[in-house]
Amino acid sequence: MGAALLWGALAASSLLVGALLGVARTWPGRLVGLVLAFGAGALIASVSFELAEEGLQTGGPVPVAIGIALGALAFAGGNAGIQALGARRHRGETHKDGETHKDEGGTGLAFGAFLDGIPEQAVLGIGLASGGPVSVALLVAVWISNLPESIGSASDMRRDGTARRSILLLWAGVTTVCALATVGGYALADVSGDTGAAVINGFAAGALLVMLVDEMIPEARSKAGAAAGLATAVGFALAAGLSKLT
Repeated sequence: MGAALLWGALAASSLLVGALLGVARTWPGRLVGLVLAFGAGALIASVSFELAEEGLQTGGPVPVAIGIALGALAFAGGNAGIQALGARRHRGETHKDGETHKDEGGTGLAFGAFLDGIPEQAVLGIGLASGGPVSVALLVAVWISNLPESIGSASDMRRDGTARRSILLLWAGVTTVCALATVGGYALADVSGDTGAAVINGFAAGALLVMLVDEMIPEARSKAGAAAGLATAVGFALAAGLSKLT
């Protein structure tokens, strides 16, 4: 159990590191876009070669499909709620440039990291409970893919006027919950079985896919322009290579 907490904290630590980097200074929009695009590529590889593939191997297509549907609905519904609350809160408010505040992208990225981080790290805990060795490649891939989410989210939230303390408290909470999810996966390994693990994998994949299309990729494209596609390809290639090292 202690080892699960240790490895879970290590995997989730990039979320807080990214938030610290995001609030440390004002980063150029193009750089944030490139980081987001790189992270999107890494997450696509994670969905393809870690979550979906592992779920199919352990539980088969039906549990994975159920998990994907649940994860997609959870993110879409939760993000719609966040957008609605943000629209009401900011109705009538304006930025310094005189434009009405409409962007809740930073909060959406944080919500996405929360929704996909919990099942993703629960899967890590289930793997540890099986007695197999820790996949260094998987840990590196998770760490790398988490970092751009929190950097992009913290940068956007800071730009929109959210206090540094609030941003760091939010990401510290997300990091803590995700780390504890590894312990939860370890404890529930015997109960969940292969079918449960496949559903968890699918849930993370579904949440990630919707978050990528609705939040991360559009944000990357708007900030980095045409270079976003190349950065996405680099992120995908690196994460895919890491996933196949073991």
